Amino acid sequence: MANRRLAAAEIQPKEFSFSAVNLGWAKKQLSKYPDGRQASAVIPLLWKAQEQAGGWVPEAAIRYVADFLSMAYIRVLEIATFYTMFNLAPVGKHHVQLCGTTPCRLRGAGDLIDVCEKRIGHQFDVTSDGALSWVEVECLGACVNAPMAQINYDFYEDLTPESFAKILDDLAAGKKVNPGPQIDRQLSAPVGGPTTLTDPSLYKGSK
Repeated sequence: MANRRLAAAEIQPKEFSFSAVNLGWAKKQLSKYPDGRQASAVIPLLWKAQEQAGGWVPEAAIRYVADFLSMAYIRVLEIATFYTMFNLAPVGKHHVQLCGTTPCRLRGAGDLIDVCEKRIGHQFDVTSDGALSWVEVECLGACVNAPMAQINYDFYEDLTPESFAKILDDLAAGKKVNPGPQIDRQLSAPVGGPTTLTDPSLYKGSK
């Protein structure tokens, strides 16, 4: 794993605190844990901090979460730098996590990486309009629909360079994009429809 370091000091905000809504949410999370075990809420609180900060975790947010949970700063820093779900530098409005694990590679993920490099730039570069950024990640769990990518909270599957490039362009333009398979298949069903257990007589008499 590559070293994961905090963003440069000059782009770090000086302060961070939860909004009133997120503060209420955070306090509710603490109620889920027994006394003395509130530190177990560190990951959901960091996740909420990342969401509030626009897709990344500033150093001030790490310190805030540590104080909120009465944890040493270094403990929260260790967690934020270990888990790649936490972005340590600013990302685009639409952050692309492109799967580069073997099944996706065999199905064309390398071509999708080329699209990202041409359309966006290097990993964690942010386009000049602030719309797009990308990073290569490990398995996202949709191997049967490879190649695929996660963009913010949505999954886009059965991608081709052409369909992927159009998705990026449409997202950057603020257009509606439909997640899921980008070919004619239902979720993870076989391409072309069912191929087994298709004889109606097998189900004769069943309700």
